[in-house]
Amino acid sequence: MSERDYYEVLGVDQDANESEIKKAFRRLAMKYHPDRNSGDKTAENKFKEVNKAYEILSDSEKRPIYDHLGHAGVDGSMGAPPRHRGFSGGEFDGSGSNSFDEMFSNIFGNRNRSSSRPQAEAGNDLLYRMEITLEDSICGTKKNITIPVQENCDTCKGDGMKPGTKKSKCSTCKGSGMLRMQQGFMIIEQTCHTCHGVGEFVSNPCSKCNGSGKMQNQKTLAVKIPRGIDNGNRIRLANKGEAGTHGGPSGDLYIEFEVLAHEIFERNEDDLHCTVPISFKTACLGGTAEVPTIDGRVKLKIPKETRNNKAFRLRGKGVKSLHGSGTGDLICKITVETPVNLTKQQAEQLNSFDESLTKGNHSNPQTLTWLDNVKNFFSKVHD
Repeated sequence: MSERDYYEVLGVDQDANESEIKKAFRRLAMKYHPDRNSGDKTAENKFKEVNKAYEILSDSEKRPIYDHLGHAGVDGSMGAPPRHRGFSGGEFDGSGSNSFDEMFSNIFGNRNRSSSRPQAEAGNDLLYRMEITLEDSICGTKKNITIPVQENCDTCKGDGMKPGTKKSKCSTCKGSGMLRMQQGFMIIEQTCHTCHGVGEFVSNPCSKCNGSGKMQNQKTLAVKIPRGIDNGNRIRLANKGEAGTHGGPSGDLYIEFEVLAHEIFERNEDDLHCTVPISFKTACLGGTAEVPTIDGRVKLKIPKETRNNKAFRLRGKGVKSLHGSGTGDLICKITVETPVNLTKQQAEQLNSFDESLTKGNHSNPQTLTWLDNVKNFFSKVHD
């Protein structure tokens, strides 16, 4: 399931100030705190969700990032190591008191005891590069992909323990995760070296995953490719990345698209470009050329005396914008095809035709101008 909006979790508006956010957090945290809801799994999950929302929205650096990028901006990106996700219900299960004074110590500025329990961590995000055709990028489609991904072991459900067993309390720290040593008048507290601060360990590991809680599996997903997607664009599939740790949410899957080269069209943003060959006769006398478009074939009117590389724009015949309602254009560049493999008779006729053009010097204005420029150049060189 995708994560709920953090503002919705706390029941505040997006423009809520720091005081309103803190007030909402205190009310909900007291309502769902484990001390008041012993054994209630729903309340425990609500408590974790409220803590995570408050961690982000109370942070002056994380909140603007969340407002612009959503969960992807604050939950890790592109396979980066997962971040710790706020408080968790287990955070208040360590040694010492679980009082409400301790719970709110960070709000009122008092010294906050460090947790001895592992915090929930989000799973890693994944990146998948998908090759698609130009037609698919223009029209949109749906494709299935199969990716390797780490998921929670289906035997132990991700906790690494043999089904039916429980974790054993660490005998070194008596389950607190911390060791206390007295040196003179000072008491020094440090993380237990046996359990690494967890306070417990798995004495009967799951045989399927060898106690890791994770399995490498192949996952098949249906990916909806939006109409208008372009080369290098990405889409996000929330919670389709690697599984989280200690009850943390799964990471996200990002899909980056690579549009394959096309035999007719080239794409530039929302415009399509193509080259349209026409005959020498059509270039001289005018005519029509058949052009393919997304909507079907159209007739392109070619005016007489059309020169090589002349471009014609067919408005609205390009790509519909991914982020708006506009549509690009189709730009058709003319290439005048030179006749090849002429017969002797055709070559003679062409020579005769060319001689008829040069007599009046009116049919080849570019050639005439060129010859005049060459003549002027040499006259200046020899003066």
